Amino acid sequence: MAELTRADVAHLAALARIELSDHELETMVGELGIILESVATVQNAPIADVEPMSHPMPLVNVTRPDVRRPSLTAQQALAGAPEQDQQRFSVPRILEQD
Repeated sequence: MAELTRADVAHLAALARIELSDHELETMVGELGIILESVATVQNAPIADVEPMSHPMPLVNVTRPDVRRPSLTAQQALAGAPEQDQQRFSVPRILEQD
């Protein structure tokens, strides 16, 4: 694999619209080089007989049955609200448009 240069990192940073100082550029040359070497190592793994999967272990969705049960009334839910309007919480407007 070709050696990553400072110019390559500067070009990548420009494409990503990331401003890097000279020190950061020098640091990233080494760090990105290590990342690229790691990706190359993984790409060379013998995977011809490996079945594709989304997770390394089987997943079981843990759910409970829907059971209807009592909940708060509107008055109980709004009992601690500082302000309410038409059985709803009233909060200050944060956007200017309607």
